[in-house]
Amino acid sequence: MRKRTALVWGVAIVCFVVLMLVTPAIPQSQEYHDFADQREFIGIPNALNVISNFPFLVVGVIGLVLCYYKNYFKLSIQGELCGWTVFFVGVAAVAFGSAYYHLEPNDARLVWDRLPMTVAFTSIIAIFIIERVDERKGTWSIVPLILAGIVSIVYWRFFDDLRPYAVVQFVPCIVIPVMAILLPPMYTHSTYWLWAAGFYLIAKIEEAADKPIYNFTFHIVSGHTIKHLCAAMVPVFLTIMLAKREIAEERVTLLQIWRISWTKVKENGNDVEDVECTYSVVPVEESK
Repeated sequence: MRKRTALVWGVAIVCFVVLMLVTPAIPQSQEYHDFADQREFIGIPNALNVISNFPFLVVGVIGLVLCYYKNYFKLSIQGELCGWTVFFVGVAAVAFGSAYYHLEPNDARLVWDRLPMTVAFTSIIAIFIIERVDERKGTWSIVPLILAGIVSIVYWRFFDDLRPYAVVQFVPCIVIPVMAILLPPMYTHSTYWLWAAGFYLIAKIEEAADKPIYNFTFHIVSGHTIKHLCAAMVPVFLTIMLAKREIAEERVTLLQIWRISWTKVKENGNDVEDVECTYSVVPVEESK
């Protein structure tokens, strides 16, 4: 097991080094700060982009309280409790960091927007390792993963290179759905992970389509504002999952469940009995 773990980390480090060597630096575009909706309401600049961060605070606080209130989430492993605590703290902090950035968008403030998001991303990876790979390794990975995320932001700020941050942000978007499908879960309701990943993907699309959405809605709401609301659905779905899930009696992957369901559908389709209809000609007497 130790050799396998060392091999995985070795391959990951080699891939990252190769990526840094063969790809050009990605500077932070200043056009990123030019959002479609810059309207001011009640004295708040970029008001909707600021206010739309409030759901992160609500969900983060609720999740954090439920982690400790009479063990509502039934977290039986200490590493899980630490991981989910860090996640919900990160989610709540997004509300403050993102709002602070959108009040006056620039590179210096963008650090405080990205920092809590990175903490949330990296803690989720650690939680997945705890639940689906190894409890001890996952628990020990919480701090190193968070530090890796923080280093990626520091590297971008000092060297104006987004490559490490891009890895930290987008690798979980690929790894988490794949792990959710292929690795056997400790708990039920694993499909909520896929719902969360789907909403995050939609949020990134809305972010890229900030100005087209703003024009399409006749300047009512921008893509970035909707992106905030959609991204807030990620912790919402994960909170619902934590509230509903139970320890799985059998650790079966989602892929296996889908295969079994598909097999049953095919079998039910083949078991449909053929109904043979026989028609007889009935003579009709003409009335006189």
